[in-house]
Amino acid sequence: MPKLPSAPRPPRVAPCLPLCEAGVTPTVNPIKSLLQWASPAGPKARLSVLVFHRVLPQPDPLFPQDMHAQRFQALCGWLASWFQVLPLDVAVAQLKNKTLPARAACITFDDGYADNRHVALPLLKQHQLPATFFIATDFVNGGCMWNDRLIASVRACTAPQLDLQDLGLACLPVRTLAERRAAISHLIEALKYQPLAQRAALADQVAQRAGVTVPDDLMMTSADLLHMRRSGMHIGAHTMSHPVLARLDDAQARHEIQGSQQFLQQLLGERVSLFAYPNGQPGVDYGQAHVEQVRRLGFEAAVSTQWGASTAHDDPFQIRRFTPWDTTRWRFAARMLANFHAQR
Repeated sequence: MPKLPSAPRPPRVAPCLPLCEAGVTPTVNPIKSLLQWASPAGPKARLSVLVFHRVLPQPDPLFPQDMHAQRFQALCGWLASWFQVLPLDVAVAQLKNKTLPARAACITFDDGYADNRHVALPLLKQHQLPATFFIATDFVNGGCMWNDRLIASVRACTAPQLDLQDLGLACLPVRTLAERRAAISHLIEALKYQPLAQRAALADQVAQRAGVTVPDDLMMTSADLLHMRRSGMHIGAHTMSHPVLARLDDAQARHEIQGSQQFLQQLLGERVSLFAYPNGQPGVDYGQAHVEQVRRLGFEAAVSTQWGASTAHDDPFQIRRFTPWDTTRWRFAARMLANFHAQR
């Protein structure tokens, strides 16, 4: 048997001295220290979960506050530097058994936009950050959500106003960006809590009235979802058609929740154990009955959009989430710290 080469000897290390004794001024990250104090490890840990939807390649003049690649790049850097970013399923399990590390955080995305795969994923991989993507499965492979149909209609409308009075939706001026933003906000609020069929029909009628063909490439495809999973990201269920669960009867709600789970399990060939409530405000968009449905369907955890950080005492089927929109390093850090003390 040939003789194996001996392992190289480790370099000689000088005796370890405190930095101050060695004449070196220690570098202290004040943000990290504050986060460590606000969210210690173990039983008193607090889990921060961020929620995003889209990450645009470039800033959108119509919605300048929306997340885009440059902002998301900076945000990923801050998160990687200050937090221990964990996969959501791992973090929830550790939160339950009180072994969550200090400064624990998770990244999540809702709905299933194609830019999640093409813009967000490369940045997440660059910073070695895991994320969970909650998918509204009816829109996979060419679908367009009702709110995106409204946005596309107003954005591309060439008339000075969009007269929808006969639809009960007012006559909306759309000459300037400000008017277009106001029109979109009005339409989304008017349709958001309509019954599913009526909401979809009205969104289609708005598009027809604006003379606009709605896009068919906004959402991920099945191939995109498989690529995301192979890239180490996690996929969760987000209902089929993104309804307000509180506006459905029990059978309809269960069908929406279970249908999205089954679609994803068949596509991915694995159990889907995480769920996100559409819109996500407890008591408004979903109720305790829906929490119990999710639990009975075999999910391990679910997320809401209730602001704050979750503790070991919170319901794992109503994990809190929030979106920090601050654009500067210190404001983002302050928002993350303030979130630990959101009203409970």
